[in-house]
Amino acid sequence: MIAKHVPMKTVAKSDFASLVQYLCDPQHKEERLGWVAVTHCCSQTPEAAAREVLATQARNTRAKSDRTYHLIVSFRPGEQVDEATCRAIEARLCDGLGLGAHQRVSAMHHDTDSLHLHIAINKIHPTRYTIHNPYYDHSKLGQLCTELEREYRLQPDNHCAHQRGAACRAADMERHGGLESLLGWIRRTCQAQILAAASWPALHRILNSNGLSLQERGTGFVVMASNGIAAKASSIDPACSRSRLERRLGAYQAPEPGQAPEPPTRTYAKAPLPCPIDTSALYARYRQAQHQAGVRGATARTAARVRKEQQIDVVKQRARLKRASIKLLTAPGVARRMLYRAASSTLRDEMGKINRDYHVQCRAISGQCQRCSWVDWLRAQAMAGDRNALAALRARSTVHGLPGDTVGGSGRVPAAGGYLPCDSITKNGTVIYRFGSTAVRDDGGKLTVSRGATEEGLQATLRMAVRRYGTLLRVNGTADFRAQIVQAAVGARLAVRFDEALLEHRRQTLLQLTTASISNRHQAKVVCQQDASRSGIDSNGPGGADATLRMRRSSGRHRGGP
Repeated sequence: MIAKHVPMKTVAKSDFASLVQYLCDPQHKEERLGWVAVTHCCSQTPEAAAREVLATQARNTRAKSDRTYHLIVSFRPGEQVDEATCRAIEARLCDGLGLGAHQRVSAMHHDTDSLHLHIAINKIHPTRYTIHNPYYDHSKLGQLCTELEREYRLQPDNHCAHQRGAACRAADMERHGGLESLLGWIRRTCQAQILAAASWPALHRILNSNGLSLQERGTGFVVMASNGIAAKASSIDPACSRSRLERRLGAYQAPEPGQAPEPPTRTYAKAPLPCPIDTSALYARYRQAQHQAGVRGATARTAARVRKEQQIDVVKQRARLKRASIKLLTAPGVARRMLYRAASSTLRDEMGKINRDYHVQCRAISGQCQRCSWVDWLRAQAMAGDRNALAALRARSTVHGLPGDTVGGSGRVPAAGGYLPCDSITKNGTVIYRFGSTAVRDDGGKLTVSRGATEEGLQATLRMAVRRYGTLLRVNGTADFRAQIVQAAVGARLAVRFDEALLEHRRQTLLQLTTASISNRHQAKVVCQQDASRSGIDSNGPGGADATLRMRRSSGRHRGGP
């Protein structure tokens, strides 16, 4: 479990209502929004609670910093935590930060590979109206997470930061954006050579051969790429700081100005992280799509600005005509001044409406022509049915197989009919399906039943597994899940087999019992129908009463009666 504070460094972005709207937005997905809780508010709905929080924040007129604390609690992939445990964890974390008595709105999300909880907390106290900024909160959150993992027997996670500052931000960019940072590229390609340099000229030659240069910046060094992107030298490795380099190589020596540098053997360019498959064609399409989005956005904004200027010219011309008419038709005095004032007020209102409409149009254009990251573009293409984009997502180096209750197989059967309608696709290429209340995740190698395992959903999961992997299936997970899978296979009478001997024996035993029960019920139904038919015919003929009695006795002996 990891708890992380998401800072909003500008006051304009510190909008509690917008944050709550994002947390409670299902985004046209069934498998996104879980439970939502409102704490320490008189209102019960998130929308009303957000208005209440905004009213509380307005009571503090002195605070200049961010008034909203956004906390994300993320659990390990495949780990399912019930609502009561999540609420207890939420309360403990807020109390540990000193925000336990503050208003907050919490929402559970299921649309990623990891179950995660968003908590929007009002940093303004609801009665004292003072702001509370948790000091050194990342260390406190790490300690609380360690205690909670032991107490609730959760999968342990690492809470000690090994990187800070630029190195941590570069790693986050690579993990979430999918593109290689300059710092990561240097570490992967030439870090060992830089650390092995024995003199300043040798260090400059190594950097030059990789399209880099060492430059002084303030009291330290930065490593500059040919495209203008820079990284702190100490972020590459602590041994590359200025103090350590000068201690090892002597006083700093700049490159000789008269010596022509040799052409570099390789240079840094922003590109997708290295992966087993070739993504050059996809990345070219991505670059073209981003360029087209930028062009469309610029064109649409220009057209909107021209329309706004034309509308302003029209209302200004109308206002000039009104003032000219007032000047000609009225005598100087109070009446003329009142008419002038009314004309100015009308002009001001009309220009305000035009500007408001223009800002609304600009926001709509930004939403329609927004540029997205490489990973988000791959997700959009995969949702549209692009198998290459889905394969690129699954080939990322950060992808790991999903644990939990899984159904898989050793064989691979080509899926007929293309993709099934999916709910969403995660950044790791996990496709999420919904069968009623059952959520099934496909990571490319197996199917994971994440929650809501009903018999109908498990039967649909088994049918999908047969299409993907053939009739020989492998089942992993808890004992209850394995028993439910066997029962679902027998209940749907699917022609499947399990590679585990115990599960296969249980399936065959249940199948025999089910077949025998169905056969007995069918045979009894046939006998009853025959009895009813014969009884009806004989009762109307000669000796009907005696014949009916004999038939019933014969039927009782056939069923094992006296």
